[in-house]
Amino acid sequence: MYNLADDLVDRHVKEGRGDRLAIVSEGRQVTYRELCENVNRVARALTALGVGTGERVLLVLLDSPEFVAAFLGVVKIGSIAVPTNTTLRSPDYSYFLEESSAVAVIVHAALLREVAPALEGSTPRLEHHVVVVGDRVAGYRHWDEWLDRHSGALDAPPTSADDDAFWLWTSGSTGKAKAAVHRHRDWSYSASHYAIGVLGLTASDVTFSSSKLFHAYGLGNSLAFPLSAGAATVLSPARPQAKSVLEIAQRTRPTLFFSVPTLYAAMLEEVRATDYDLSSVRLAISAAEPLPAEIFRRWKERFDIEILDGLGSTEVLHIYLSARAGDVRPGSSGKPVPGYDIRVVDAAGDDVPDGTVGDLLVAGDSRAVCYWNRPELTAERMRGRWFVTGDKYSVDADGYYWYAGRADDMFKVSGQWVSPVEIECTLAEHTSVLEAAVIAFEEESRLQTAKAFVVLRHGCTAGLELTNELQDFVKARLAPYKCPRRIEFLPELPKSAAGKILRYKLRELR
Repeated sequence: MYNLADDLVDRHVKEGRGDRLAIVSEGRQVTYRELCENVNRVARALTALGVGTGERVLLVLLDSPEFVAAFLGVVKIGSIAVPTNTTLRSPDYSYFLEESSAVAVIVHAALLREVAPALEGSTPRLEHHVVVVGDRVAGYRHWDEWLDRHSGALDAPPTSADDDAFWLWTSGSTGKAKAAVHRHRDWSYSASHYAIGVLGLTASDVTFSSSKLFHAYGLGNSLAFPLSAGAATVLSPARPQAKSVLEIAQRTRPTLFFSVPTLYAAMLEEVRATDYDLSSVRLAISAAEPLPAEIFRRWKERFDIEILDGLGSTEVLHIYLSARAGDVRPGSSGKPVPGYDIRVVDAAGDDVPDGTVGDLLVAGDSRAVCYWNRPELTAERMRGRWFVTGDKYSVDADGYYWYAGRADDMFKVSGQWVSPVEIECTLAEHTSVLEAAVIAFEEESRLQTAKAFVVLRHGCTAGLELTNELQDFVKARLAPYKCPRRIEFLPELPKSAAGKILRYKLRELR
């Protein structure tokens, strides 16, 4: 018998650590005992709604104590927590509701504008099972009143370590998100091998992550890892921007600081004008996209803090390749995390020699069970104990791993996967656009942004005004990070005889 919520929260109360600080958020402080009571209230409130074992609950919540209580409350009763990106549009939430068959939704009031249209026409049961955190909104249950009716005491039901506990969304080459199905035991495995085994996380640590809880990376950094050790976590609902992130870190004094290369680069620009005290931080961690060596060097010179770059994936839950403190080779992803086996193979599945680029495979007991409702993709990517990451890597003679790109055309912007097809289809909806192709563009900072190549309809004129109009058009329909930072107009796109766009030729144009 094992229950993730019981392990992360109840265990500390039972073992006499109930008065320890668990969460710091916007001036609020929550102890493990208070968190335990709120988790139990959520669990009881969901049970009273009739939410049962294995049923999905969609979470569209800003980083906050309410997110933690909601996520663990769902998990505690054997239901499935489905945290969801908070920066998307109504059609995205309609898709998530349909794909998950969610029987309840817990949403922050600030996000209801995009979520509410997706709820229209939903099942009668779901219409009565929407809970709003934050401001009271007519027609919906309110979080505080919903919880106040229920007791803060509850023993975990007899769940198994191998029972499904939560889904995490991950995008594919079509742009449609798919759900990686994870078990109760997966976070325990990742925490013990990476957070404790590599980072040396203890109860005396305080974690702060700019990456949000709806990401696998942020969910580990800010929830699973600190709670597994009885440590404290700092949560902020604000959009992560260089100045605000540095201010929060200076004010709350974390010992472990998690971010992504895009923000590390922005923070280095911010500190050129303003001084910040990060002396409490013993380690900084980076993931979600490769960390340029120059950013590592500049950060180390400015703050005397190492950034440990790491590679992880939603399907394997968190980081399985990582640099080590005192043993960083700038530009490398480091070495395998204990508990994870790594292979670099050729097209035939044979291991490649040192220094040769191949496909990266990983095996470890935190890997997802499957992709929900995607049996063919599951069979393709999850081969026995191995997961096919889609990343290209080489390993040197000393055992350090070096990133060489993606096996497909997907790329990351600000740590989030971007599908070129999704942006191309959106651009093609504009009345001036005949067709479009999108690739990753490497900025001077060596970080990636989206670049679009556009062929205009006859009679339309290229120029700065149209460029701005197209960017605004995309921003109104997709998440902001998907907007192409650069647009180049071409008379035609390079294509193969079969009519397929030759992206490698577009990359040559840069």
